[in-house]
Amino acid sequence: MKTALVTGIQGQDGSYLAEHLAGLGYKVYGLVRSDVERPSWLAPIAHRVELVRGDMRDETSLDSAFQKARPDEVYNLAGQTSIPTSWQIPDETFDVNVGGLARLLQIIERRRPQTRLYQASSADMFGNVDGHCHELTPLRPTSPYGISKMAAHRLCEAYRRRGIYAVSGILFNHESPRRRPEMVTRKITRAVAAWARGDRTRLKLGDLGARRDWGFAGDYVKAMHAMLQPPAPKDYVLGTGKSHSVADFLTQALAALRTLNGKGLAVTRLEEWVEVDPRLMRVGEIYDARADAAQARRDLGWKPNLEFPALVRMMLQADLKGVAS
Repeated sequence: MKTALVTGIQGQDGSYLAEHLAGLGYKVYGLVRSDVERPSWLAPIAHRVELVRGDMRDETSLDSAFQKARPDEVYNLAGQTSIPTSWQIPDETFDVNVGGLARLLQIIERRRPQTRLYQASSADMFGNVDGHCHELTPLRPTSPYGISKMAAHRLCEAYRRRGIYAVSGILFNHESPRRRPEMVTRKITRAVAAWARGDRTRLKLGDLGARRDWGFAGDYVKAMHAMLQPPAPKDYVLGTGKSHSVADFLTQALAALRTLNGKGLAVTRLEEWVEVDPRLMRVGEIYDARADAAQARRDLGWKPNLEFPALVRMMLQADLKGVAS
């Protein structure tokens, strides 16, 4: 039986990955910072997942967790992922996103160099690019978060040259009903669900024209695992290749509401329901992010399965149930 250690297992990607690995027969260890109640979506695989204490900022605790798991594969999904927060605490962002990875790589090299590591890189490393981004697109991040991810990405390359099997998945935006509620996609689906129940609170958003390549997180974790299976390590860009604006996401959610509950809302202008909040406008905003995942399709046979309308519908349906319960 193969063993995997997943950092960030309680998050969106970590939980979907744990489900996928358990389904493949893995014994899964999940790194958590404290003894907290595991998310409800991990309950069906609780017998296949063991939570271990550890902090990405503390090498001793990471070393202890690693020795307990003795993993064949490490999936580093933990991190400080908020771009606005990275401007407020750039030092902590770097300590977790870069320092945490450095500690893991040191432990692997010292304790079990045959262990393979997956690093969660980010499309934010590219910055603003005119066109699709692939593995050779220059990295020009525009935020402390993006810069920290670029540094971690380069660190994997350096350890790879030292003989460690380390790969980076450069993921474009991937969403699900498990997305944190403060993220823009969940803010939208939660607001539309509330509107369906009679709430008329206006939704505060930033740049409605910012475009993202949005896919389903459950599809992307399958590529994470696939990336660690070939004989030689290689980085991959993952995304759908299509971008949609924040306004498109909201419009799609309103359309999904009509199909889910048989009636929609009387929305003639989005401005009646949305307030553009200058405080939510990002410094160094990325205006149109699109992936070129041809290499992943060719080498791994990977492609995203859930289309944009179905993704929005899935998320809204979950939030409608949440509002009703």
